[in-house]
Amino acid sequence: MKKILIIHNRYRILGGEDVAVDNEIALLSKNFNVETIFFQNEIENYFSQFFYFISNKNKTSVSELEKKIEEFQPDIAYVHNTWFKASLAIFNVLSKNNIKTLVKLHNFRYDCTRFFLTKNHLKTDHNCHKCGMIKKRLSFFNKYFNESFLKSIFIVVYGKKYFEILKRGKLKILVLTNFHKKYLISLGIESSKIFVFRNPIKISDKKLDVSKKNYFVYSGRISEEKGVSELINTYLDSNIKEIGLKIVGDGPDLEKLKNKYSKNNIEFLGLIPNNESIKIIENSIAVITATKLYEGQPMLLCEASSLGVPSIFPNFGGIAEFFPANTELAFQQFDYGDLLEKINKLCDTDFINKIGIENRNYIENKLNSKNLVEQFESIVNE
Repeated sequence: MKKILIIHNRYRILGGEDVAVDNEIALLSKNFNVETIFFQNEIENYFSQFFYFISNKNKTSVSELEKKIEEFQPDIAYVHNTWFKASLAIFNVLSKNNIKTLVKLHNFRYDCTRFFLTKNHLKTDHNCHKCGMIKKRLSFFNKYFNESFLKSIFIVVYGKKYFEILKRGKLKILVLTNFHKKYLISLGIESSKIFVFRNPIKISDKKLDVSKKNYFVYSGRISEEKGVSELINTYLDSNIKEIGLKIVGDGPDLEKLKNKYSKNNIEFLGLIPNNESIKIIENSIAVITATKLYEGQPMLLCEASSLGVPSIFPNFGGIAEFFPANTELAFQQFDYGDLLEKINKLCDTDFINKIGIENRNYIENKLNSKNLVEQFESIVNE
């Protein structure tokens, strides 16, 4: 039985990537000897951390990893997020110990954080479909973190080095969609080192019943790049406003949207535990997203499909790869008239049931645990 060491820097607030990593641990632990090493972004000494940022080497994290390798003697290292406590120095440790290394990319932000200049990040676009940054007048520096110039410098230093590791390092890169694989190839990364390996999720065996449901749901970050404002305005233009809209999550636009729309049969629930969010999705007519980003693997939509709940989503990036071909509820990105048309379709109970069953069958086959394990073994052994 191969020994796999999973390395992940957890986020301050539990997010989709953390959940995905936990799900993979549960899946792989059934077939491999799995141990983990998690890092948390607490700063104990700001003076030391300043030099860790500059060098991209956290001595404490390196020491912790070296100790784990000595004790566990892994065959494979499986790396997820490394910003910022883990640091990029972990790749030097893995290389020095000749450990076969896999890196999973859950998003596209490695490409957004490798430029000092805004023009090189956004190029000719007004906004970035990978991270959501919007071009600002007289903005020259690629200020990735709006709240901090210094932190933005640090992540660009990190991003430049990380991209070189991805491009030139002796490792295998795992992505969530074929769209993402093609994107990496367009950046000059060898196709032979890129593999599609999707995130596992739990598939429900409950029978879908829409007869007593009376709301739609959006769950995720409440921000401009997620298209929540456009989603709400389109919903208000629909023919079925008597069906409520629940907005789950937190973000910079929450209070603004809450103050503006909370009296329009729209309920803002804020940040709630993941199990409660799943329950809300399960009891909804459908989930809706108007995201303006490419996304990786849309956790909200995959969880909905696993519960037999239909999804309305933009046909953009790799999102459609998680749905049957020619699915009837995908709308043309940025065409909110098309989104309105799709929302109005949700007054037909038979139609909702049909789409829900089709989506669940498709995602069950796509993210089948047995198939995923076989894919992982194939990637490891290639």
